[in-house]
Parts: sequence; structure tokens; C-alpha cells
Amino acid sequence: MRQRALWAGHRPVGLTGVLVAGLCGLITGPATRAAERPPLPEVWSKHIVHEGLHTNTAVAADFTGDGRPDVISNSGGATRLFVAPDWKMIVLSHRPGENCIHSAVMDVDGDGDPDFIGARYKPGWIFWLERPDDPLHDSWPMHLVDDRVNGIHGLLVGDVDRDGRPDLLANSAQPVGPFPDSLAWFRVPARPRRAERWERYILADRDAPGLTHYLGLGDVNGDGRPDVCTGAKGGPMAEPGTGNWFAWWEQPADPRKRWKKHLIADNQPGATNILPADVDGDGRTDFVATRGHGRGVVWFEAPSWREHIIHATLLYPHSLTVADLDADGDVDAATCAYGDHTAAWFENDGRGRFTPHILDTRQEAYDIRSVDLDGDDDLDLLVAGRGSKNVVWYENPLRRPTP
Repeated sequence: MRQRALWAGHRPVGLTGVLVAGLCGLITGPATRAAERPPLPEVWSKHIVHEGLHTNTAVAADFTGDGRPDVISNSGGATRLFVAPDWKMIVLSHRPGENCIHSAVMDVDGDGDPDFIGARYKPGWIFWLERPDDPLHDSWPMHLVDDRVNGIHGLLVGDVDRDGRPDLLANSAQPVGPFPDSLAWFRVPARPRRAERWERYILADRDAPGLTHYLGLGDVNGDGRPDVCTGAKGGPMAEPGTGNWFAWWEQPADPRKRWKKHLIADNQPGATNILPADVDGDGRTDFVATRGHGRGVVWFEAPSWREHIIHATLLYPHSLTVADLDADGDVDAATCAYGDHTAAWFENDGRGRFTPHILDTRQEAYDIRSVDLDGDDDLDLLVAGRGSKNVVWYENPLRRPTP
């Protein structure tokens, strides 16, 4: 499975380990587009990994060491491994309260294989499952990352402090507890198997109110330091007068100190997902976003954050991935909307004009990832089905020309 780098303006943030929300490597804009490449066919084959259980999150990596990407989901209160290619299920962990709203993949212990990280929303709890020497038969030990942040809706792996090692980001979205309305990043301890908790640093200290959701990481201002972005859904479950915004936080010289908040856009009812990417090929970092508890997919153009509509009416697009899905040198987007039961990808012409392509009208999701699941060197889409009670993947029909 190809590993990806999270987009950081005109350079990718260097990450180690396995990334699950990444973009294609360096995107150089419209000048590198393959002018003669035919358009992708509309039909992306749908494949069932698992069905029958409510599933909020699923990730993919070669967990078994056989060279093929497997899938781990948290379904029905248990963490489950599905072994490629037949998706045989192995229950890795099943403990009271093990209901993950989001997850990530990281080589936590530096032993060269991927481990699983899961997060419960409330009360907040982040854990990691250590991949054993024999992942199909040995138990996967569970270790605590943190249990003090509260209202964890998003996890993201990235090299926050630029030391060449992966870190973990999470939000603390609830307005209660020791870190209310905040965002945090965690440094892996020197001995993670023995550590009581990971090193925690609060980057947004009580200035992220309104129930934040998912996170993005990238160099927004071109200073070489990765910045963080998120959206807050607002609505009746949030504190009155909070939420409905997208914002980014500027990393200071010392990432352990408080970061500076910058508003991207307010009046964004149901804001949930946002990722940095150079959408129009001008070398500046823009943002692609969805209103997962509202309507619409949009992008914000740097430097003024002018809003552009990608899809105006899609209902509850509570997931987002931004990647070069058609391999033409620019970034596209994909989502699955649980309100409309619609999975779609949006083809970018390299200048920020998007064409929608509907993949499915009978699928829900809370989570979507772009990853090469069949080893054919293009990006497929992995969907955790939530109300559809399934885990599925859509096979990219891209056929690369023979050299």
C-alpha cells in the first residue's frame, strides 16, 4: 500500500509510519496535468468488507505483513481486523465502552509495523493496540494514550514538531473537563509500551468552542511549520452562540506553546471536515471543507479565504478526503453523505473547478479514506458505513497507460 504525505501548501509534511488521511505527494498544479489522459469511467465497483454492525471508523494498512492492505474498524463496540483479500474477521479487542468515533494508524513503537489508534468521544479516551509478532493469532496489547481530553471526534497522525517522528493530534471538543473547547497534540514517549500516558500539549487552549470535529495538518503560511485546521458544527448540542466556523491555528517556533488562531469562515452551519491543499495550482495553501452536520462541500481560496461551492446541497457530508484520485496532477475530493446516502468524488480541473461524480446512492458514512486497497497503484475509497452498518470500499477504475 502506498503511503501518502499530508498536504502542506507547496511541500508535503514529511511523516513516518502509515498515514490514513493523506494526499498524493507533491502536487505541482495544472502544468503537470496529463493532457491526453481519458476521463475516469463513472462506475467504481463497490466491495463489501463487512456488514451488519454500526461502524463509525475504519482504516487500512498492511497489518498482517503479507504485502496486502488489511482493514481495521471499530464495529459494534469491538475493534476488528479484516484480513485481505477475503476479509476474514478477527476480533482484536472487545472491552466495555470501546466505541470508537475515529481512528488512525501509526507505527507507535518504531518496530516497523503498523499499530492501531482509537478514540472514544465521551468520556474522552485514546488508546493504541500494539501489533504483535503474529497478528493473526497473538493478542494485541492495549495501551493508554490519554484519558483527560474529552469530546474526541478527530485523530490525525503527522510530524507536528518536525523531528522526523510521527505525532498524534486530537481535539477536546466538550466544554467540560480540564481542557474544554481545545485542541491537543501528543508526542510518543520514549518507551510507549511502558508509558502511563503520552506527552500532551494543548495547542488551542479553550479557543475552539462549538464542538469541533475532524483535523487537518499542513503549512498554511509557508513558514515551514505545519499548522492545524478544524471545523465546529454548532447547533443545538453546542453551547449557545458557538460553532458554525472553520479556522486554522498557526504553529509558533516552540510547538509546545499556545498556537495562534485564524478564522477561515464563519456562518458555516454544521462545519465538520477541513483539509489544506493547493486547490487551484497557484502554490498557496487553500482549504477543502464539508458541512457534515449541514449541507455542502466547499473550498476556500488563499489568501482571502474566498468561498467556492463544490456541491451546494449534499446533506450531511460527514467525511472528507482530498487526493489526486484521477492521477492528473491536481487534488480532487471525495465524501459520503449520510443524509443523502450518497458517495461522490469531485474532479478538479486543476484551477478549482470541480465536476461531481456519484459513486453510490445507497451508502452512509461517518468516515472515508483514500488508499490503494488493491495494489494497482491508484487510490481507492474506504468507507465506514455508520447507519448503513457496513464497511465497504470503492475500486478506482483508473487504468494507467502502459509505458
